[in-house]
Amino acid sequence: MNSDPIQTILDEHGVGVIDGALATELEHRGADLNDPLWSAKLLVEDPALIHAVHMDYLQAGADVVITASYQASFPGFMRRGLSESEAAKLMELSVELACAARACFWEDPANRTGRARP
Repeated sequence: MNSDPIQTILDEHGVGVIDGALATELEHRGADLNDPLWSAKLLVEDPALIHAVHMDYLQAGADVVITASYQASFPGFMRRGLSESEAAKLMELSVELACAARACFWEDPANRTGRARP
């Protein structure tokens, strides 16, 4: 068994689907991302929206969900008045949201049929 989950998906299916334009979908749902942090600002303002988009991408067939951390950085969060430890927690949150969506998705047995595990 391959310990690399992405390689496992590729071996079993020949292709892996990564979720689509996270920021575009967040904006489609009303998020204002006109900010230096871009989608990472929602880690502060609306993490539930990030989770919802992750869930919808998994439901639509994505094998992999990306984190909302593209523009996340210690300097960027600190310019917003957050401490270094708060910035670190937000970066961790970006991963936790993706992992939580994956776990929630796989809790439903209907989602396990014929799919590699994201």
